[in-house]
Parts: sequence; structure tokens; C-alpha cells
Amino acid sequence: MSRKLKNALIAILILCILAGLAAALYLSKRVTMNPSGTVGNTGGNLNNGGYFCEYDGAVYFSNLAEGGSLFVMDPDEGNPRRLNSLKVGNILAGGDYLYYFQQGAAQSQETGIGALLSVHAFERCRLDGSGSATLTSDVVVTGQLVDNYLYLLTSSSSGISFYKLKIDRSEQVELADYAINPACALDGIIYYNGTQTNHYLYALDTRSDIASEFWRGNVWYPVRSGDYVYYLDVAENYRLCRYSISRNEIQVMTEDRVDCFNVGSGYLYYQTNSATSPQLRFMSTEGGESYVLAEGVYCHINLTSRYVYFQPFDDDSTMYHAPLGSTGYSLFAPQTP
Repeated sequence: MSRKLKNALIAILILCILAGLAAALYLSKRVTMNPSGTVGNTGGNLNNGGYFCEYDGAVYFSNLAEGGSLFVMDPDEGNPRRLNSLKVGNILAGGDYLYYFQQGAAQSQETGIGALLSVHAFERCRLDGSGSATLTSDVVVTGQLVDNYLYLLTSSSSGISFYKLKIDRSEQVELADYAINPACALDGIIYYNGTQTNHYLYALDTRSDIASEFWRGNVWYPVRSGDYVYYLDVAENYRLCRYSISRNEIQVMTEDRVDCFNVGSGYLYYQTNSATSPQLRFMSTEGGESYVLAEGVYCHINLTSRYVYFQPFDDDSTMYHAPLGSTGYSLFAPQTP
């Protein structure tokens, strides 16, 4: 073989290697699109901070015992492990990725509004926590994942903005300059309460980005579950109700004034607002007798298929848990082995 031919073959080989490396780099950075029907988390969890998200046999959560770090565990709470050391909330999952709002390092001593505004980002990473990428540095009030778009309600010094952002950051579309809570999503539709001239229930079709009036209720924090939309009745002292879509009927679940609630796996959990005896209570989704889970004021009620998780009001380092339907609870503080 001549020296000239040998050099040419070496050059071709080098070019092939470089092309292969470039292709591998491109594929490693390419974002895989989601299957149709993807929804990032339940409306009830997102209305309560989105601290827990159950997806594909795993529970991703913000571990308050570890400064709010992103953890993952089995649905029975076995095998807990840390994915990163960021203080996270609004956790979403779909396809190959997790999405979350992070407020800096979990062990940061800075708290309050200053911390929220100084260090924050909405991020995407793989399900194992690797490959994190910042999607926006806006302060995200609430975000939801529907198919291949993130629907984000954000707040800044210039005001409120509601927009959709493609998961690979290739497209961003402004949808409203007023508050739309995207937490409740099902079958490509985002259900939200009005915030401008009324509190009617509206439906945003994510395939066309067209919103329409769905029901003339007086609704706050709607959560759709099957045929029902659970909500707080603004006109009636924020009592907890549900609306049957097929029968066009309202069922009052409790006459108590309610601060927050969540629904799932056949249970309805809610925090009563009372100056003398506030309680975290639960009942069957069919209504009937309710039970006290905890005395006092609690917030951030999150549900998985097996457990309810809740946080004492004004305590950012403590989380409790209980098996669904149980009247006993205990401290939830998982640590890595």
C-alpha cells in the first residue's frame, strides 16, 4: 500500500470517528418527546406545592428532612435515594424526564422572598437525576406538563405571565397576562377557575390553545377526578364540593371552611379553617362520615397511591405521613443508607 493511500485511509477513518462522536453528542443532547396523553402530576398535588409525584412505579419527592432535596423511592417508601441536593417543588414527570422548580441548594440558610427571587430556575433532568438543564429562570408559581409542553404560571417584577414552553426549549408561546392555574389537566384539557370577572370553570384545549367556558360555578382550586370536579365553593365560605359533569349536579362534601384539599385513590383529604379547632380530616370520595387525621393547621397535602403526606403550617423542615385511610400518622424523614 502506498504512503499516499495509507494517509488517505487514515484521514477517512479520523473523519468517521469525528462524525460518530458528533452524532453521539447530538443524540445525547436531543430531548425525547413524550407519549401522547402525558400529564406531569395530579392537580391536587400541584395545588399543594407539588412535593410528591408518582410515576412509572416510583415516587419522586422533595425531602424536607434533607432540606428539600430531590429524592426517589418505591411507592411503599422503600429504597429511598437522593437524586440531587437542590431545594425543589412543583415536581413533574413524563417520558424520560423529571421537571421541577428549584430554589437553590437544599442546605442554604437564606429563606423567604429574598431566596425565591435570588436563586431559582425551572429545570429538566433525566429520571435518575442526571443531565439537568435550566428551562427558564422565571419564578414559577405553578407549572404542569401536558404532552410535550410545560404550561407555566410565572411571576416577575413586570407582572404575571402564563405561557407554554416546549420541553426542548424550541418554542415558547405567551397565552395570557393574567393568572391561569394549569394544575388540573386531563386528556389534553386544562381546567381552571376564572380570575378576572368571575370564578367560572374554564377549559383550555392544549391542542388549539383555545379556552372556553365549561361551567358557571363559583370555583377555586378545581381538581378533576373521573366524572367529578372537586373544588372550593367561593360563594359559600369555601366549603368543599364536587360537581358531576354528566349529571350537572353539585354535591357538598363538607360545610366546613376549607383551606386546602387533595383527592385520589378513593379518599378526600382536607384542612378545615377554624379559629378554635382546626383539623386535617379525610373521608371517602363518596362522602359520608369524615375522620380526624391530625389536630392543628397543616398544608401541602400530597397523595400517592399508598400514602398521604402533609406539612405543619409555617414549618418548612417537617413532613408527616400516613397510610391512606389510617387515623394515625408519623414523621416522614427518609435518609439515604
